[in-house]
Amino acid sequence: MNQARANRLGDRITEIVAEMLERRIKDPRLGFVTITEARVTGDLREATVFYTVLGSDDEHADTAAALASATGLIRTEVGRQTGLKHTPSITFRPDTVPDTARSIEDAVARARAADAEVAAARVGATHAGDPDPYRQPGDDEDEDEL
Repeated sequence: MNQARANRLGDRITEIVAEMLERRIKDPRLGFVTITEARVTGDLREATVFYTVLGSDDEHADTAAALASATGLIRTEVGRQTGLKHTPSITFRPDTVPDTARSIEDAVARARAADAEVAAARVGATHAGDPDPYRQPGDDEDEDEL
């Protein structure tokens, strides 16, 4: 199948699911959810919808349960709005990109702090030994011994 078609369908599924979560699904377990992306396989049979939840671990678990229970209703609406002969099966997965980005930002902050410590230790430091450690012609006393 055409990958561009799968990408367009993924974008459309993202819009449909986000709209349904905002307006039609009234599950109290559903937390503050953001649909980040939907990926559709090349044969248009399976769709994976990625989401993020703002809140605690309990809210994450409750939201996952609410999305799992609403999967059938969401799939029906996706089929109705897209008009496909075969509606793709939908799987919800938590999006790990924000957590990964946060860990990368923490690593960069630690690296900056370590660089600042090295720069602070370098202030006022001098080289060990002579400023020019290389032999210069005419300066060597060993030449007289030969």
